[in-house]
Amino acid sequence: MPPTTGHWGRIIAVTRLTTGLILFLYVLTHNLNHALGLVSLAAMEAGRLVFLGFWRPLEPILLLAALLHLSIGLRALYRRKSLRMPRLEASQLVLGLSAPPLIILHILGTAVAHALYGVDDRYAYVLWAAWTAAPINGVLQSSALVVTWIHGCIGLSYWLRVKAWFPPWRPWLGALALLIPVLALLGFVAGAREVAALAADPNWPAILDAKINLPAQDQVAFLDEVGDWLLLGFAAIVAGVFAGRGVRALATRRRAITVSYPNGKRVVIQPGTSLLEASRIGGIPHASVCGGRSRCSTCRVRVIEGVDLLPPPQEEEDRVLARIHAPPGVRLACQTRPTAPVTIQPLLSPEITAPKALFRGDLSQGKEQEVAILFADLRGFTSMAERRLPYDVVFLLNQYFRLMGEAILAAGGHVDKFIGDGVMAVFGLKGRPELASAQALDAARRMATALEIFNVQHRAELKAPFRIGIGIHFGPAIVGEMGFPPALSLTAIGDTVNTASRLETATKEENCQLLISEIVAHGAELPVDMGRRCEIILRGREQTLIAIAIDDAATVPVSA
Repeated sequence: MPPTTGHWGRIIAVTRLTTGLILFLYVLTHNLNHALGLVSLAAMEAGRLVFLGFWRPLEPILLLAALLHLSIGLRALYRRKSLRMPRLEASQLVLGLSAPPLIILHILGTAVAHALYGVDDRYAYVLWAAWTAAPINGVLQSSALVVTWIHGCIGLSYWLRVKAWFPPWRPWLGALALLIPVLALLGFVAGAREVAALAADPNWPAILDAKINLPAQDQVAFLDEVGDWLLLGFAAIVAGVFAGRGVRALATRRRAITVSYPNGKRVVIQPGTSLLEASRIGGIPHASVCGGRSRCSTCRVRVIEGVDLLPPPQEEEDRVLARIHAPPGVRLACQTRPTAPVTIQPLLSPEITAPKALFRGDLSQGKEQEVAILFADLRGFTSMAERRLPYDVVFLLNQYFRLMGEAILAAGGHVDKFIGDGVMAVFGLKGRPELASAQALDAARRMATALEIFNVQHRAELKAPFRIGIGIHFGPAIVGEMGFPPALSLTAIGDTVNTASRLETATKEENCQLLISEIVAHGAELPVDMGRRCEIILRGREQTLIAIAIDDAATVPVSA
């Protein structure tokens, strides 16, 4: 059975990655060899023997990798319906197109000269040719070193940023990415200066010729001519790609498709344009951590209208959608190419980063999970604050919030928000949900203890000690980042939150410091003789809620 479109896409993606890694490894080892120039020219020559011992037998494979990688890149350039893209992608594209013209002459003067004329392309020869005989070649080769390295690092970054282990290592790998080319350039210059000192002797070029078999003038002229033809051919191919894009745009102009957005924005695109490209054409911010390579799911959209008219997902898109358990109507914008008008809604914030999008479960975009919710509120603080200077109010509240926040974090909770003189916390976002109730009770105990210390420390400033009411409930809630950039925050909503808030309010009626639902008591394995049972009437419900009232939260036993 011949490969389907989806299979071809997978084959091309794997080939692009594999050839890119081969070329990057070549550039990396070449740069490390250059860096040995900081030791001496002899060290460079010794490193070259190891370098060539590995790579020279693999030169056919290296050449094939380079041709395949370049072909796939030119294909991707042709397939783009718009040249609007993030700066990093644009930099990778420009650097990729700049690399071949910079390295063609170097390859002809080394590997090709060696293969055709038996030239021993040792460092002494290369550095002499690049820095003494024709200094412009030294500038070109230094530029080639920087261009190929940065192009490879960008591609490597797009591949690695979706790996869970990458974020902690990113600063270290970034430092290496900066250090290696700097050392390579310094080593290249140091070696060139050592060769220049040798070349000051008029007899040295003849000695070098006897050792390495310098190419004759006609041979050099032939290599230069081949280089000119290769450069002309490459320029023609690139020009052909852009010309093909222009012809295609003219041919499909009458078959324009409209992509609409909920904010009323409309973008007119040509057939074959992806939804991600449509957003870029229209200047609409759209998340895409992997650069549109279907390695992540951050570009996904909800298709509001026209979902039935879209082509079905190919293998790559289907695999990613299955991995994230995407509901019907959700598609990857980088892989979906509409053939009829559609209305879409991007689902993730354009500012989202890879660690946040890929390594925090589904919290950034929302999920339902079982959590424990804690509400705490100061008693009588509002009336007391009216008789104080604003500075005193802010100072006391900040001291109180610091202690409460530290208690919540120490118990493994997440401080959701501070509301006036109250606080809301969520437990169970990480780890096992069954531990959430015990963590919330631990936080209540720590908060009560911290409040006692606070009252002692601020006895002279308080006419009456601070009092607190705490309510805790456990159950399902929708958890996610809500709001809009830059005011996004992780929060929880739902009936469990409302119930916890009602329990906190009921501490006044029950005249206790802590009021927890029975499910929290069972989940935390609270002793049966702890507190007293009571029934709480919930607004809008006929049934009452069984709760446990505890007069002093500091007496809650520490969990085992």
